[in-house]
Amino acid sequence: MIPISFMSANYVARELNYHMTEGWKQGDEATQAYFRPLITYSRRFDALIAEIAELGFTAVDIWLAHLHYAWATREHIRIARTTLVRHRMQVVSTAGWFGNTRAEFEKACWLTRELGAPVMGGNCALLVNDRAWMAETLRHYGLKFGYENHPEKSIQEMLDKVGDGDEDVIGFCVDTGWFGTYGVDAVAALRAVGPRLFHVHLKDVVAPGGHKTCQLGKGVVPVVDCVRTLVEMDYKGAISIEHEPEDRNPNEECVASLALVKQVLKESMKTPAGR
Repeated sequence: MIPISFMSANYVARELNYHMTEGWKQGDEATQAYFRPLITYSRRFDALIAEIAELGFTAVDIWLAHLHYAWATREHIRIARTTLVRHRMQVVSTAGWFGNTRAEFEKACWLTRELGAPVMGGNCALLVNDRAWMAETLRHYGLKFGYENHPEKSIQEMLDKVGDGDEDVIGFCVDTGWFGTYGVDAVAALRAVGPRLFHVHLKDVVAPGGHKTCQLGKGVVPVVDCVRTLVEMDYKGAISIEHEPEDRNPNEECVASLALVKQVLKESMKTPAGR
């Protein structure tokens, strides 16, 4: 069965009491400010992971605001690892911006490896300006980097951004929500990236032209068809449930989304491909 994970960035607005009025950066900064102090990290990170586990998830994507390479000490990481083991929570990826420099990217790789995650899903300046070194560093740490589509308005733009070569370590972390925003055929996009698909952020949005996320199956993204397609493709990665409302707690909707994905996976596994 394909692992289904909870994206911890779903709580981007939590430390703002779900009143995020200035965009993603505001939520990122508030979250980092809350989690960074070592003296409170054990209690706060435990509460985070315990809540995710209580929702029924056994896997998580660690958003860097909850444990950032810029400030994570060995003690932060020890606490995080111990907490994850205690709650029997698998880390399937780290998520976010992985730096502008070699030093930042290598710290991000080290953090990801220490957490036991196989994939870094997001973006990094080195993809454009220092790709060869980036690829070798990924191989050294035994990791894969999946580029997460955001501004790309077509499948070709996505393919051009990731480029050719280094297919073993540089590929895609598809965000289906942005396909909905730009009116891109999500199923066709999944098929187009094929064997270079390392991770999936399964997200739905209310309407094209905007990026207001919602419970899976309630918006414009054909999430059921996306999951069925992943099974048909014999996709080997994880599916991350991503829903980041700025004005409310996403828990109830994420639980419903988890149930939907589980059901579609169960049905798809029973149905031979092509029928």
